[in-house]
Amino acid sequence: MAELTESGPVRLRRSPLAHLEDRMRAATVTGARGVALTERPFLTMVNLRVDPASEAADRIEQALGAPLPRQCGDTTSSAAHAIVWLGPDEWLVLSPSEATALVAELKEALGGAPGSVVDVSANRTTLELTGPAARQVLEKGCPLDLHPRVFGPGRALSTTVGPVAVLLWQLDEAPTYRLFPRSSFADYLARWLIDAMSEYDGPEMP
Repeated sequence: MAELTESGPVRLRRSPLAHLEDRMRAATVTGARGVALTERPFLTMVNLRVDPASEAADRIEQALGAPLPRQCGDTTSSAAHAIVWLGPDEWLVLSPSEATALVAELKEALGGAPGSVVDVSANRTTLELTGPAARQVLEKGCPLDLHPRVFGPGRALSTTVGPVAVLLWQLDEAPTYRLFPRSSFADYLARWLIDAMSEYDGPEMP
């Protein structure tokens, strides 16, 4: 079996949107109505389930260096990881760390307690939409109220953009959003966003 290194299968892997990289770059709009779309591939994603009131949850929080968010839409982060609430006993851990090592560390923290730690990195890819017009682009096809009074930095919710189910996370006030679609739907979503961005590459209509 080939070794999983930069000279083995890792070097040969191809992201779900590699074929659209040039189109996404060309769709970038600058200026006051600017917006840009990029893929952030190969982010480690680990699905975590554990009783939040258990000692195992305490050990997992120590391993992650951050508390598990307790309410719908909340996120927490440490220097190395971000944690997104998915349900009362379920979270998505996002990290640049190598997946095998992170899963092993979290499984050790879970110990024999009820719960699960599963590498789901290949299940989704990551799209980043940023710029002054990013919210307006999303509002064309997202049913959430994305106004800053309701949805701001640190918020993350499951929703749809166009017809595609995504996890939507706002990173900052730029605003910058990260969208996590299933890999099989990433092509459709990227093309939808590119089309939605196109009207901002021109003067604003009165």
